[in-house]
Amino acid sequence: MEHINFLAFAMPAFFIFLFLEYKLAQRKKKPEIFNYESSVSNISIGIAERLINLFVAGSFYQLYFFIYDNYRFLDIPSNFFVWFALILATDFVWYWYHRLGHEVNFFWAAHIVHHHSEEFNFTAAARITTLQAVVRTGFWCVLPLVGFHPDMVITMLIVHGAYSFFTHTQLIGKIKWLEYVFVTPSIHGVHHASDEKYLDKNYGDMFTFWDRIFGTFQEEEEKPKYGLTHPLKSYSFLWQHTHYYFEIYELWKRSKGFKARWNAVFGSPAHMDQDIRPMLEKRFLQDKSNTHQRLRFRNYLYIQLGVCILFLTVFTYYFEFLNLLDKVFVLSFILITLINCGALLEQRKWMYYLEYGRIFIVTTYFLYEENLLTFLFVPIAIMIFAEQLFSLSKHYQKVVLQLESSE
Repeated sequence: MEHINFLAFAMPAFFIFLFLEYKLAQRKKKPEIFNYESSVSNISIGIAERLINLFVAGSFYQLYFFIYDNYRFLDIPSNFFVWFALILATDFVWYWYHRLGHEVNFFWAAHIVHHHSEEFNFTAAARITTLQAVVRTGFWCVLPLVGFHPDMVITMLIVHGAYSFFTHTQLIGKIKWLEYVFVTPSIHGVHHASDEKYLDKNYGDMFTFWDRIFGTFQEEEEKPKYGLTHPLKSYSFLWQHTHYYFEIYELWKRSKGFKARWNAVFGSPAHMDQDIRPMLEKRFLQDKSNTHQRLRFRNYLYIQLGVCILFLTVFTYYFEFLNLLDKVFVLSFILITLINCGALLEQRKWMYYLEYGRIFIVTTYFLYEENLLTFLFVPIAIMIFAEQLFSLSKHYQKVVLQLESSE
């Protein structure tokens, strides 16, 4: 029991709570809380964040210890009052990280992914990117710098993250008396809204009094409309992660002079030229406006997500025992599969070549493990021969890339 990696159970626990939320939504006759395409997109991004964080989270913790050991201002002991102070300090740092994440383009580029979803449920809580984790780690460094021991900081961040997960649901209504102190799903739902009266409100993660002190508190009145003010026209895994960086770059190119270009990167998202995103979407994306078409071959997508979840769970459990090649193989396989899922949602024809990419990665890995890499030409030859003989690409597009009317 000495080497149990309890992080491996985070993903199964997430799906247990997601299943319970889904069943409760059905029981309460609120099926609109879940949207198939959006939920798949949310889960894909969550899988990627958990995967990549396995490689970088250790450096976050090392950074906390480095700052604490070399630069801390105080020697803060561990007792009840200190833990209480730490939870307040953690949420205070979060408030300003979160607020700047909405007010500065560079930070918003990492955080915007969390707000893409037009549904508000537990899957939306999974929409965290590693880039966002890197940005907020810079803010968390304040805590060990002040003098809180890194072990305490790490423990509190886990508690903080767990609490915020449960505020992403519509199945819990307003709890007026609790909202005077704590962030509830109703309060956080306002933060995820695109209604004008709800914009840039409720940045606190556990407590509401920071928003009340700094004038950013808003209770829920009308039912929120969730998502961005200008919704993203894509479920593409890659585009959702990168689109705002393209927008910043386009604004930077249009800007003249140092000040204007500085503002393109570090100015407010409210000043972003509103024609940039439609222009980029027209250049890079397919039209997502036809809502009368639904993906027919859903089981294939479920299988891919299921394989990713299984791989990630086992990979997390045994991560410290694996060599570099094993890690690179799993990383590549899961990321390509997630990109494939996004391409499937958008019926992208080039996803067919990703299938060959996955086959190539898998065969190369196992041939290498068995010291048979000299026979790599065999699976390559088989793939080429099968393609030429059976026209697999045509069958693939006919079977997998198909749509059916939702009416």
